[in-house]
Amino acid sequence: MAIVHKTRSQLVVESIREKILNGEIKSGEPLRQAALAEELNVSRIPVREALLQLEGEGLVHFEPHKGATATEVSAEQVDELFELRAMLEAELLKHAFDSLTEEDFAKAEYILDRLAKQDDEDTQSHSGELNLDFHQHLYQKAKRPQTQEMVRTLNKSADRYVRMHLMLAGGFTTAAQEHRKILELCRAGKRDEACEFLQQHILNAKEDIKALLLKMEA
Repeated sequence: MAIVHKTRSQLVVESIREKILNGEIKSGEPLRQAALAEELNVSRIPVREALLQLEGEGLVHFEPHKGATATEVSAEQVDELFELRAMLEAELLKHAFDSLTEEDFAKAEYILDRLAKQDDEDTQSHSGELNLDFHQHLYQKAKRPQTQEMVRTLNKSADRYVRMHLMLAGGFTTAAQEHRKILELCRAGKRDEACEFLQQHILNAKEDIKALLLKMEA
């Protein structure tokens, strides 16, 4: 698929990222810069820049004399990513809590309604993005820019695992129920319970994903 206009470098990043996240590029598969440049109708320079950015997101690994490969999925990485997410996202929700309004809750509920449309093919393909939108919407008023940036980076690295959870590990059902519960606790003004439940929600996803990875390895 040729890339036209917009910010060319960013479109290359998004295209390669999507190929890795949706499994078109498999874990451990070499990323040939010349082939990617030809496929995306760009020079090698934006491809190399894209691979370096994706390395920062944990999706690409550079090895001396070998070049770039899509990083392997691992249970150890799931532990670290999701435990950090649980800790930092609960902290963001705590700081945002008193500033959240009914308008914010209505917007979060609208996102959940879109995420719930599992029979809609377009919604399924953007499930990870919608899941992230819901979480980020609750944290946006936290006024903790450095923590928010750390969480964004963690979520980019965790995105393929989140998609695995939603699409392959039965996460749609449990995530939908738990998201509604988080929103319900926020609306009721129960800050501590909401933060605690949010942490458990993220850690539950971690355990589901690890079980899926072990099953895939077996």
